[in-house]
Amino acid sequence: MSSLAWAHLPGSLYPERHPPRDSAIDEWARINVGRWVPAWRNGLSSHAKVARLAVAREAEVHAFSDDDIVTRLRQAARACVLHDEPADPALALVREAAWRSLRLMPYETQLIGATCLVAGQMAEMQTGEGKTLTAGLAAALVASAGVPVHVITVNDYLADRDARELGPLMSFLGLSTGTIVTGMEPVDRRKSYACDVAYCTGKELVFDYLKDRAGHGAGANQARLRLGAMLGSRGPTTLLRGLHFGIVDEADSVLIDEARTPLILSANAGPTAATELLTQALALAAQMAHGKHYELHLGRRELHLLPAGRLWLTERCVTLGGEWAVRHAREHWALQALRAVHLFRRDEHYIVKEGKVQIVDENTGRALPGRTWEHGLHQIVETREGCPLSDQASTIARITYQRFFRRYLRLAGMTGTAQEVRKELWTDYGLSTVVVPTNRPCIRQLAPHESLSTTGQKWQRIADRAAEMRAAGRPVLIGTRSVKASEELSAVLLARGLAHRVLNAMQDADEAELVAQAGEAGRITVATNMAGRGTDIKLGEDVRQRGGLHVILSEFHESPRIDRQLFGRAARQGDAGSGQAIVSYEDPLFAQHAALYLPWARRWDRVEPRSMARAIDLLRSRAQAAAEHLHARIRREAVKEDQRLETSLSFSGRH
Repeated sequence: MSSLAWAHLPGSLYPERHPPRDSAIDEWARINVGRWVPAWRNGLSSHAKVARLAVAREAEVHAFSDDDIVTRLRQAARACVLHDEPADPALALVREAAWRSLRLMPYETQLIGATCLVAGQMAEMQTGEGKTLTAGLAAALVASAGVPVHVITVNDYLADRDARELGPLMSFLGLSTGTIVTGMEPVDRRKSYACDVAYCTGKELVFDYLKDRAGHGAGANQARLRLGAMLGSRGPTTLLRGLHFGIVDEADSVLIDEARTPLILSANAGPTAATELLTQALALAAQMAHGKHYELHLGRRELHLLPAGRLWLTERCVTLGGEWAVRHAREHWALQALRAVHLFRRDEHYIVKEGKVQIVDENTGRALPGRTWEHGLHQIVETREGCPLSDQASTIARITYQRFFRRYLRLAGMTGTAQEVRKELWTDYGLSTVVVPTNRPCIRQLAPHESLSTTGQKWQRIADRAAEMRAAGRPVLIGTRSVKASEELSAVLLARGLAHRVLNAMQDADEAELVAQAGEAGRITVATNMAGRGTDIKLGEDVRQRGGLHVILSEFHESPRIDRQLFGRAARQGDAGSGQAIVSYEDPLFAQHAALYLPWARRWDRVEPRSMARAIDLLRSRAQAAAEHLHARIRREAVKEDQRLETSLSFSGRH
């Protein structure tokens, strides 16, 4: 790790990396040739050797006192992190510290994962392999060298849980631990970021970074801040203290799935447009015809006015006056109303909670209080739902995940599903992927896929399967893609007399309790993607003997990685477990991304019902490949747009 420079870089508020502007040839060489160098120098075999050497030191370090462990670790960590010396002495010491503080002795595979992280790589570790402890080992090692660490995960629940679980390890080593979650005051955020190890979500971290940049204005840097301090100037203080070392948990979710849209920092721009204007926009949208006045692509989530639609608007708006007399304004409001009606669905893209429209994160299934859509779209949705109008927001700063995370002096990540996107992880973030073997063989059993003709039939079949598992004394986790779907299935289960619990954006207050109880015998849990990542469902010995947790996937996701994450809730660490996909030909994934193949699949299902699983698998692969290709294009376009706007935004730093 000798390449790291922990000093302040010129032109920065605090330590961060400024990626160089490479020529086209340099960029091509980095992407196509450079990605093989880390695999050759820091591949699985080299990390496994370090882990074996660390385990071999177990008897030696076990004889040290607690104070000796702390003192020796600080010395060994500095040698490893700052001077690129062998990592096994530090790894052996932090392993012993984990045993003394947590009563957990890390497996050799967890040590392999930790060395990958310390080296600034992506560790692919299967679900259930103890990634939380792995990240804690790496964070404790690096922080012991005096380097501030951010552990970034997908939601507040996991950030808070991981900080609490790893807190005893950090305290044992004399390290402070902080947590940054939604709704925290700036003073508390600053204190948490000042800790040796800070646990946070990607969104909170990026928004705090944007606040720092926007608060100090364009051209602010460390030299100016120091000069101001010398002259007695009291300017705004920063929330963060730099982008030193970042460990991204569930990295494919944070760095890939959430990277399709830039994060935008906004300020209150005052009252929104008149309610009458928004009502008129919705009324006009209701009269416009698809294919005649506008063009709609549900798969790409794009909507465009056609020439006939522009002419129709001009004719209809002549008598309305006001903004409707201006071509740009009327087309803007008509488009936003059409998008609100056709692209944003209640209990899927947003929920209405406590009289407010709250956006739902499609990747995690969680509500995002306080976040709003731009350019009046949020207010049109509020008008449509009969909610009080929020104030408009004006953009202060924006940045994509790709550009932000490349600013870390050292970035590392871990996930159970990195193989499919390993090239993009290298291209966009410079992260090479190392596949870490499992500690124990996985014995998960997956039944053949089933597909029903209609959504109603699908819910009934899922209820049948859940009843069978409950009768066998096994817990069941049923994954749904939206709040609406989870509520529909809940109604079916209630009608069948099957007691269950629901975990979604509308019912998230008891999340920890629901997850803790989901592994009990006969328990039925219906959950959105909130239970798809990072959740460890504990099983009793009686449940293990009966076959473990059974997972039912009620709808394929747009990425097979997310499907794998859900099935990964079962059969962890060698436990018994099973899973099955029970879907419908009416599911949006098929309609939006594989419409041409649907008639063929239905016909095959009727002619060869015994081959139904094969037909569904082919249909799924076609639809998911099309969706992933589209999302990759959207991510590339988001980065290009962000770079284009860079010079016009005050927060932008030097590249």
